[in-house]
Amino acid sequence: MTALRFLKSRFDVKTTLQIPFCFRHILFNLATNMIAKEQLKDKIRDACNVAEEFTKLYYESIDRMRHQLSRHYMDTALLVWNGTGSVGKDQIQKFLEALPTSQHTVASLDSQPVLEEAVSGQFTLLIQAAGSVHFGTGGSGETKPFHQTFLITAQGDKWKIVSDCFRLQEAIES
Repeated sequence: MTALRFLKSRFDVKTTLQIPFCFRHILFNLATNMIAKEQLKDKIRDACNVAEEFTKLYYESIDRMRHQLSRHYMDTALLVWNGTGSVGKDQIQKFLEALPTSQHTVASLDSQPVLEEAVSGQFTLLIQAAGSVHFGTGGSGETKPFHQTFLITAQGDKWKIVSDCFRLQEAIES
């Protein structure tokens, strides 16, 4: 909804014309801000919904179909996994396939849209997930807390990872 349409929906034409110009300008700016806030709320709600769907798909893929994981990454994506970096979806795939089998449990999830001015108008999201990961099969192996940050962007009708930073949460030795 445009600011002008918003104002017209709140005031009839006769009333609007009786309002002094400076106040019409203020009302116009207020209406514009209200619309911008509603649009931001919508983007944040969309970001949260996408984050839930995306992380569910991602962790199912890494835990059960790791050989297909590269399809989630852009060709030029960056992965930093516990301090080890890989660039390009083929290198990322190779690195992730070398990791032991895993089972992720997400306990916390947050997402927000990235300002369009920062990403040339491309709809992009920052997603943060935290939880625990069990490495190994069955009762053997170990479980550790993790934190992962994704920067994803829309490519056609799919979400692709631009940047992925995974970190096991281990105590700092003093």
